Amino acid sequence: MSRRTKTLIVAILIVFVWLPAYMVLIAGLQWRILPGAPWYVALLFYAVAGTAWILPIGFSFPWIYRQDAKPRA
Repeated sequence: MSRRTKTLIVAILIVFVWLPAYMVLIAGLQWRILPGAPWYVALLFYAVAGTAWILPIGFSFPWIYRQDAKPRA
């Protein structure tokens, strides 16, 4: 599979599967954790949630850039 195809697959999965699922998860956690919480707890929650969404994207890079086992002729 070419790197271009792998990039397309990962982009579609991230935009249409991962990000919506992550948004629903964070919204659900927000309703449980943040009501009545001090401002610094909310700040910490949003800082962690705002940066954690990128972790699966970073894990997909090795797969995208891995070379095929057999060279194409």
